[in-house]
Amino acid sequence: MSEQEPPKIEFPCDYPIKVIGDTGVGLRERVIEIMRRHAGEVDEALITERQSREGRFISITVTIVATGQPQLEDIFADLKKTGVVKMVL
Repeated sequence: MSEQEPPKIEFPCDYPIKVIGDTGVGLRERVIEIMRRHAGEVDEALITERQSREGRFISITVTIVATGQPQLEDIFADLKKTGVVKMVL
């Protein structure tokens, strides 16, 4: 059996990025600021939020137009550096 390669992403493309962090720490504003820095204007209609069952965490999904792997790596690195982001998917 041969290993399957992960599907290749063809850029530019719409690319959803899901960020999970603590509730009440200004996560949405920080996420949007980072997305704008790397991907330009963010369409508010393409942002979704969901609270965890207990209300401790919030997930924010922002769909951007991704231009390449280096851009995505920079976004993920900046999100992790905030100190309030628990996970990026």
